[in-house]
Amino acid sequence: MERISNLILIDGDTRRRATISHALSTAQIHVEPFENISELGAAWPRGGVVLLHEQAGAISSLIEQMARHGEWFPIIAFSEFPSPPRIVQAVLDGAIDYVGWPITADELNASLDRAIRRTDAFGHAKLREVMARARIDRLSRREREVLSGVASGLSNRLIGERLSISPRTVEIHRANMLTKLGASHTSDAIRIAIEAALIK
Repeated sequence: MERISNLILIDGDTRRRATISHALSTAQIHVEPFENISELGAAWPRGGVVLLHEQAGAISSLIEQMARHGEWFPIIAFSEFPSPPRIVQAVLDGAIDYVGWPITADELNASLDRAIRRTDAFGHAKLREVMARARIDRLSRREREVLSGVASGLSNRLIGERLSISPRTVEIHRANMLTKLGASHTSDAIRIAIEAALIK
């Protein structure tokens, strides 16, 4: 297990950013503080673990930013006295861990260690998912519907019947879908859909 040496801190509260940076300086962890996700996007780091002050939509926005840059960093979300449903939603959105604020330096170090262990276990799978989601996001609603039909094993005729369009129109959407996904075969498109968790 690799020890973290870089922490990407995203928090709009200047005082809290300073407190966290100071607490981790004794553990020889370099903290790169950012006020928000937009600021992070302008100065993209080489690597590390993200400690994100979690607010509505923050994790999704961060994951979209990672997809644009083609990199995935483990996310530890934190907030003041989080409720269990909020923690669950954050993890479902993509956080690898969640901590309540205030937090001691020892608790934060333990959370960072857990994040590294979990990243070692499924970091590459998460990166593939982020990249696949970015590709799927390029598709129109109709192209996604065609991809879903293709992944279900339906013929162009059956997809057309299901969507109330002609088989020829399905072929056109299918060709556009393959181009946008960068897939050379239908099997590649299905793999991308599975990695994006579009299909179970």
